[in-house]
Amino acid sequence: MALDGAYLRHICKEVKENAIGSRVEKIYQPNKDEIVLALRSMQGAKKLLLSARADSPRMNFTAFAPENPKVPPMLCMLLRKRLCGARLVDVTQPQMERIAFLHFDATDDLGDHITLQLAVEIMGKYSNVIFIDDKGIIIDALKRVDMTMSSQRLVLPTLKYSMPPNQDKINILDNDAQGVIDTIEKLDKNMMLNKALLSCIQGVSPIVCRELEYLTGKGADVATDEMTPEHYMRLEFFLNRYIATIRDCTGIPYMAVNNSKPMDFTFTDITQYGDVAQLKRCDSFSQLLDDFYLERDSAHRMRAKSQDLHRLLVNTMDRLSRKINTQTAELDQCADREALRIKGDLLQANLYKIEKGAASVTVENFYDHNKPIKIPLNPALSSSRNAQRYYKDYRKAKTAEQVLQVQIEKAKNDLEYINAVADCLTRATTEQELNEIRQELMEEGYLKQPKGKAKKTAPLPPLEFTSPMGYKILVGRNNRQNDKLTLKQANNNDIWFHTKNIPGSHTIIVTNGTQPDEETILYAASLAACHSKAKNSSQVPVDYTQIRNVSKPQGAKPGMVIYVKYKTLYVTPSLPEKQ
Repeated sequence: MALDGAYLRHICKEVKENAIGSRVEKIYQPNKDEIVLALRSMQGAKKLLLSARADSPRMNFTAFAPENPKVPPMLCMLLRKRLCGARLVDVTQPQMERIAFLHFDATDDLGDHITLQLAVEIMGKYSNVIFIDDKGIIIDALKRVDMTMSSQRLVLPTLKYSMPPNQDKINILDNDAQGVIDTIEKLDKNMMLNKALLSCIQGVSPIVCRELEYLTGKGADVATDEMTPEHYMRLEFFLNRYIATIRDCTGIPYMAVNNSKPMDFTFTDITQYGDVAQLKRCDSFSQLLDDFYLERDSAHRMRAKSQDLHRLLVNTMDRLSRKINTQTAELDQCADREALRIKGDLLQANLYKIEKGAASVTVENFYDHNKPIKIPLNPALSSSRNAQRYYKDYRKAKTAEQVLQVQIEKAKNDLEYINAVADCLTRATTEQELNEIRQELMEEGYLKQPKGKAKKTAPLPPLEFTSPMGYKILVGRNNRQNDKLTLKQANNNDIWFHTKNIPGSHTIIVTNGTQPDEETILYAASLAACHSKAKNSSQVPVDYTQIRNVSKPQGAKPGMVIYVKYKTLYVTPSLPEKQ
C-alpha cells in the first residue's frame, strides 16, 4: 500500500498539468503531520495535500480537506508569511526517489523574487515536509530531526538541506530490463523474484514487484534459482513494458478492492489477486489516494484530536470507580454504628461498676437477654467520658452514613454521565462534534475554560433520518443536544427512544400528531441501538414512550432523564444512510 516512486512520478505530472502557474491563496495545517495548500489559477481552485503521516504519507489534490484548528501552528503561520501569494513554477522528482520538490516563485521582505521549495519526502515513519530557502538552507520542517533522533541526517532550521542516503538501487529511467536482470543474476540464488526486484529497483513498491513475478511465472511463485530462459524472456518483456509506462507517465490509477474495502493501489493493471479482489479504475491518481485513505485518515484525525478527551474520561472513570468502592466500604463500616450506641447505653447504666483507669469492663447486655458483654475503655477517661465517647462515635457514624449515601449516589450519577460522554465521543466524526463535547465538559467542570474569548460557532443540528414510511427521525449527537431535542424541540406526542440502562443518544420520531406504524417504531429503535454503547451487539433492549412521559430531575447532568409508561423492544443495530 506504499506510494512508490513510480506512482509519485504520475502524481508530479498531474500536479504539473493542473497547478503550474497557480498562486498560493491560503495555507492550512490541520494537524502535526499535514499541510494543505489552497492554490488558485485561471482554471479554478485546488487543494494540494502534503502528508507526512507514517501510515499514509503522500502528495495529492484532495476534495476532502480536513478541518483546521482554531489557532494555526507556528509552521503554518511561517508558511503563510513566506508562501502566500507565491506562484508554483515547477514540480520535480529526483530520479525515482519518493521525494517531490515544489518550487515557488516568491518575494522576500524587499520585494525581490526568490525561489522557495517544499520537499515532500514520502518514506514511511521518516516522512517529512521540509521548507527550504533559495540557498538550499532549511527554514523549518513538519518534523525536526536532531542528534537524539538521527546521527546521519539532521533536519533543523539553518542547516543545509541534504537528500536522504542513497540506497544504490537501479534507476530504471536510465536503464532497461537487461540491466535489472544482470543485477538479479548476481544476487543470492535462493531469493524469491519479487524480493530480488524490490531489492535492486529504485522507487517500485511490493505490489509492482509481486505483479512482475506473477506475470513472469504465469501465476506461480518464482525463485531466482528456478529462473529458466523463458522466465527471463517474460521478465524482460513485462519489465520493459513497465519501464516505458513509468518513463512516459502513461500509467492508469487502479485500486484493488475487496468487499468495497480498499486493499492496494498502483499505476497499472494488476492481476495477482485473481478473484480475491476487484479492480477499480479511478479518474485520477489524486482521486485514488483520496478514496483509498479517506476512512483511515478520518479515523486517525479524530483519534489524534480526541486523545486528550479520551484520557480525561478514562482517568475520571477510574477515579470515580475507586471513590465508589472506597466509600461503599466505609458505608459498610457505618452499618455497625448501632453497637456503638448500645455500648454507650450499657456504660451509662453501669457507671458505678467501672473502676478508675480500667481498660475494659464486662456488663450484662439488657438488649440481648442480659448476656455478658466486654466493652473496651480508654483508661485515661472517666467512666462517664467513656460512655460519651461511644455516643459521639455513634453520632459520627450516623452522620457519615448519611453523607456517604449522598456522595456514593452522586459518584454513581457522575460515572453514568461520564460513560454517556464517552459513548458520544466514540461516535463523533467531526471536529465540531468534538468541540461541543469539550464545551460540555468545561461547563460541567471537568475541563478548564481556555483563556480569552472562545470563538462562537452555531450548534450542530441533530442527525436526521427518514423512515421507510416517511417519518422524520432525529438523533442527538451529544448530551447537550439530547436535552435540547427531548426537552425543548420535541412535542408531547412525539415518540422517544433510548437503550435500556445503556449509554446512548436520545432518538425521536416526529409524529406530527399521527401514530407511527410498527416498521417505523422498529426502524427508530434500531437507530437508537446504533447510536449507543451497544452498537456492536445484537438483541439490544430499547425503551420507548411518548415525550410527555419523559422528564429531567432537578440538578441532573446533561442527557440524564427519567421516564414512565414505556415499552421495551429488542433489536439489532442497523445504520441506514443519513438523509
